[in-house]
Amino acid sequence: MNVIVVLSDSLRVDHVGAYGEGKARTPNLDRFARESALFTRCYIASYPTVPNRADIWLGRYTFPYRGWQPLEPEDVILPEILGEHGVTTQLIFDTPPLLYGGFYRGFSGWWYIRGQHADPYITDPTIPTPLPAAPHKLKNIKRTRQYLRNRYDWRFEKDYIAPRTFTKAIEWLERNHTLDKFLLFVDTWDPHEPFDPPTHYLKLYDDPYREVDSIIYPRYGHWEYMSSSELRRVRALYAGEVTMVDTWFGYLLETVERLGLKENTMIIFTSDHGHLFGEHGLEGKPGGMLGRLYETTTRIPLIIWHPEGYGAGEKFDLITQPPDLLPTILDFMEIPIPKTVNGRSLIPAMKGEEEQIREFAVSARFPGRSTEAAVFDGWAGSSRAVAPITITSKEWTLICYPDPERSELYRIDEDPEQENNLIEEEPKIANELRRALIDLLAELGTKSEWIEPFRLEMRGLKEFLDLETKLYAIRDYEDRVFAFPKRGEAEECLSPEIKSKKVQEVRFGDLLEEKPKAFIHIEDQYYWAEELKPV
Repeated sequence: MNVIVVLSDSLRVDHVGAYGEGKARTPNLDRFARESALFTRCYIASYPTVPNRADIWLGRYTFPYRGWQPLEPEDVILPEILGEHGVTTQLIFDTPPLLYGGFYRGFSGWWYIRGQHADPYITDPTIPTPLPAAPHKLKNIKRTRQYLRNRYDWRFEKDYIAPRTFTKAIEWLERNHTLDKFLLFVDTWDPHEPFDPPTHYLKLYDDPYREVDSIIYPRYGHWEYMSSSELRRVRALYAGEVTMVDTWFGYLLETVERLGLKENTMIIFTSDHGHLFGEHGLEGKPGGMLGRLYETTTRIPLIIWHPEGYGAGEKFDLITQPPDLLPTILDFMEIPIPKTVNGRSLIPAMKGEEEQIREFAVSARFPGRSTEAAVFDGWAGSSRAVAPITITSKEWTLICYPDPERSELYRIDEDPEQENNLIEEEPKIANELRRALIDLLAELGTKSEWIEPFRLEMRGLKEFLDLETKLYAIRDYEDRVFAFPKRGEAEECLSPEIKSKKVQEVRFGDLLEEKPKAFIHIEDQYYWAEELKPV
């Protein structure tokens, strides 16, 4: 008995046709879903990339006691459990933080595909790296240039990272399909930024020759530093990446069928979180006070093929989360589930034996910047405030701040876009969900310093700048102001798209009075000035 897991980073559920909206073309995933169990209410737990992988590797919620960090030596993890029971395990990945975090540990073999994101791979200083967009629109100029250097000699679709990753997985299957039992885990960074699909995929969603900045790595925070035309291009680039991943997932499925593996192999397809493209006025994976985890971010695809046909062609609306994958895999392989696991196997539900896995889903990240988190870009947001936590039941979603007045409540079964905040109309429901969240955090062993702000219902907790703080500002031709804490950050954004020819030193209080919606770039994302005024 074998298991294949494919994890596609940052894949929004509304871009998979099988989930109903189909904002991207995904014919292979849709076909796969028609033959498999489709879980419609799978929500992230620990967020984002590295914490999510920790949840999967350990089969438990890790946000209560760790953030963005490598695996710990004492962790009881999936590949080691399987290895102890004679299962050959292979990890094939291009997701850079997994390499740094040691997530290849315990696998019988692993293969890392180089060149994705800001991987320090190609160093040739003669390679030209003209930016595809104005510097103040790109999340990290240095990392963007590194990526452009990495991809300089790509000529064909097969040269792109996701195709190379799936190709290596196909080759591995061709060499190893006769093993008695194996786990193949394929982890691809796409469609995560940089949003840079081959032109023929972009053509499906936009005119690639339309004259507009291609913001392949948008800055996080409020999205209005882009024009609506630029935002449309960003969405098209992302959708193109989704379709590219779908194409190569299809090639993997063809290989599984050709090798006769479907009759004894469970196949799992999922993601780790979504990505905001203007929804709720936000772009990317913002953090701090902007780090509200809406459905666009928290709800992810989960599709499982079982060789005995359990759940085939059915939709399951029970609430599931990433910690459930480890016990599901062990259950399928008839391996005992360790007591350290607090996820639940989904196979009984697929057999029709269970109607509920859990009452609530909790999606969270806790603050705190570390050396590990800064290596790549997985950490996003403020180290100054407790991040809001999202708790989701079958009917309701509470985006819970320590300050109840800033929390948001949505009737999710009637308002899936989360447009109507009912926090004032339904205080009883909000308080019940808050109490349930606190109880669950305590049950999961959450650090007391992370749980107390929610228990104490603190008022006015937010990031802020002193009115006398010096900032360094530039203006564009739309008279939008972009201000930075360091002069160098502002200077590297001077470009033909910027009206300012030099950087202006400003006092925050003066800027706040003149331009309440000036874009202030702190903690690696854009805030409005009015959001940062002192309490």
